[in-house]
Amino acid sequence: MNIDQLRKLCLSFPAATEQIQWGDDLLFKVAGKMFAITPLEPARVWLSLKVTPENFAELTERPGIIPAPYLARAKWIALQSRDALSPAELATLLRSSYDLVVAKLPGKTRDAILRGNSRAPAKRRAPHKRNRRKSAAGRKCAN
Repeated sequence: MNIDQLRKLCLSFPAATEQIQWGDDLLFKVAGKMFAITPLEPARVWLSLKVTPENFAELTERPGIIPAPYLARAKWIALQSRDALSPAELATLLRSSYDLVVAKLPGKTRDAILRGNSRAPAKRRAPHKRNRRKSAAGRKCAN
């Protein structure tokens, strides 16, 4: 799978976006949370993605697949080459990574994505509480 095929697949998931971050890394996100990372310049890993704890143990025993640098404690793997997995297996793992991230999103955001709303609801800020002056009776006014 090349970078164009990877982009096409990842961006086909509901509400998925891409963003260049940390200089030359292309991140795929859903609701601002990463589910896959690939460097745009040559690097020691080709792609990093989130997996289940069970898959993490199994996959990191395979040649060409290592615990992802900086993200291994969150059960991310890194593929050292494009041929570490078959295209079909990689597509399945990318969808699983996306699904794992969506499952951890707040309920309203997750529901909006599952309903097909590409725009997740915006976070609402709590109203600003002001200190009120004491009333003539010497007690504070209720907000």
